[in-house]
Amino acid sequence: MSAESPRVSRLEPYLDRAEPAPTLLKMLVGVQLAGFREDAGLAQEQAARTLGFSPAKLSRIEAGKGRRPPSEADVQALLTLYGTDAYEASVLLRLLRRAGEPGWWQRYDKRLMPEWFDRLVGLQEAAVAIRTFEIQYVPGLLQTPAYARAVVRRGLPTAPENEVRRRVELRMRRAELLRRQDPPQVWVIIDESVLLRVLGGPEVMREQLEHLLRMAQRPHVTLQIVPLDVTNASAPAIPVTYLRFGGLDLPDVVYLEHIRSANFLEDRDETEEYRVVLDRLADEALQPRPSVDLLGRVMAERYPAP
Repeated sequence: MSAESPRVSRLEPYLDRAEPAPTLLKMLVGVQLAGFREDAGLAQEQAARTLGFSPAKLSRIEAGKGRRPPSEADVQALLTLYGTDAYEASVLLRLLRRAGEPGWWQRYDKRLMPEWFDRLVGLQEAAVAIRTFEIQYVPGLLQTPAYARAVVRRGLPTAPENEVRRRVELRMRRAELLRRQDPPQVWVIIDESVLLRVLGGPEVMREQLEHLLRMAQRPHVTLQIVPLDVTNASAPAIPVTYLRFGGLDLPDVVYLEHIRSANFLEDRDETEEYRVVLDRLADEALQPRPSVDLLGRVMAERYPAP
């Protein structure tokens, strides 16, 4: 390919980002390497065997997984094997070096930021659209500090005060992406029971619902509520977060959280199933205006101002 390669030229703006985006950049490097391998007519297993990699190692590189990006030596070996021209190789290697710069969230210790959570935060920072369904709590990106503290205390009742403080601080820092100049589109669907479940006391709940009302007025935030009287809703039994990354050949990702771990789904057939479920749930939920009206009524009736 020539120096006008549209595949690689689209990546150059990411070299000048003020804030590192290591998760996104690792994924971009992986996708481009997979494309170069396919252009060279090599199967993944064949390429791995030629370089003495395990198939699992090359799969991880192409998927952009792992806390750290692949080594420059490994990527250079792949580029040489694929016959990548000098311009494309130089852009990709510069992108790889930027992927090694830590994001703000990677400055937290591993107790607060295990690898699966590191990946979620990095994906949210990189996404152009975030869809989420919550059945128990207000989504973390929309929590107030007092509500977040109550959630942390409920989940970790014996945690020391310093750890609780750091976890709340981390959650509030994550929410700053909604105040960026280029925030992602956020589409939140929550079960009405979330509004009725008292965490931290009535004053904390009132403050939290007021915050939801304010956030719902923002042009990049859509809020829908599934009322309790919708008994046949297509709601999944666990929270779901669906992330989309725009026109960069990156797959959509579905995040499913468990107590001490999480699953990330990237297979197109699997993510499509969850997209359909969220679409159906959005049809069954109240639309944004009635959702805001319900939110206001619940706040006035259950958590009146003193």
